[in-house]
Amino acid sequence: MLLSFNYLSGSPGPSGFGSKSTAEHVTSSLPPSFTAIITGATSGIGAETARILAKRGARLILPSRNLKAAEETKARIESECSDSEIIVMSLDLSSLSSVRTFVSQFESLNLPLNLLINNAGKFSHEHAITEDGIEMTFATNYLGHFLLTKLLVNKMVETAKVTGVEGRIVNVSSSIHSWFSGDILKYLGQISRNKRNYDATRAYALSKLANVLHTHELARRFKQMGANVTVNCVHPGIVRTRLTRDREGFITDLVFFMASKLLKTIPQAAATTCYVATNPRLRHVTGKYFVDCNESSPSKLAASPSEAARLWSASEIMVNASSKLLFDPNNALE
Repeated sequence: MLLSFNYLSGSPGPSGFGSKSTAEHVTSSLPPSFTAIITGATSGIGAETARILAKRGARLILPSRNLKAAEETKARIESECSDSEIIVMSLDLSSLSSVRTFVSQFESLNLPLNLLINNAGKFSHEHAITEDGIEMTFATNYLGHFLLTKLLVNKMVETAKVTGVEGRIVNVSSSIHSWFSGDILKYLGQISRNKRNYDATRAYALSKLANVLHTHELARRFKQMGANVTVNCVHPGIVRTRLTRDREGFITDLVFFMASKLLKTIPQAAATTCYVATNPRLRHVTGKYFVDCNESSPSKLAASPSEAARLWSASEIMVNASSKLLFDPNNALE
């Protein structure tokens, strides 16, 4: 009840910020040559995150499947921040080969990497399977980001060591992660084979749960390495973005109008991501889940170390499997 009141009133939490805080409000200037990769930055929360980080002095890498939209985002930011450095690159997170190509091309630029924001998201109403044999929502929201992060970790660790500036990874999840219950890998196997068991909302919840579990396990591994890199995940809040693009129309408009008092603005929705990505008070804070710029608790399943380790091991198998092979949880991990 108190949490609901705090959300609606915008009352600040221990961080000094709350649900009504904006991305601009929670950020300040960044160190020189600060470089950030932001996925899903062509609209909505990602675009606002990119705009604010550019204002704070970050060099931006904007990977996108839609290069035209990314160039338009770049132009909008440059019109406001004329001295910003923005590089647009091609990336389709649903394709593991595209992720590998992007990382190879990024490494050829010989740039540092201080910040990785895994923001891109998809809610697929229609069942689809990727070229790698994985259900589309899971592949886009989680597995592509898992591989992207895996391939960029060494660059981030190296940058943090050379510059002395803590590296940060932010995984954008959702409170909807708590809607998933059951066996993660079993359900993924089912929906990666056929559409009979496919439920769009459950598939989305699964992918967002995977984001939280990824955060916990990666944080544990960073601690084990002694790396000066942290990883945290966030729930941005309820906001209407292009995530609903598959169902735009009168009904969608009516639902969002009726819920308008509960919705955040885009600047408010980007606040938690920007806070976790840049705020100095979160130095050395890792493996946590944030809501409204304050630490919160994920679901019981999302907090399970054994489930996090199990998903990680399965993910390693999936990203290393030969193309076109369907993932079989029965042949992976019990």
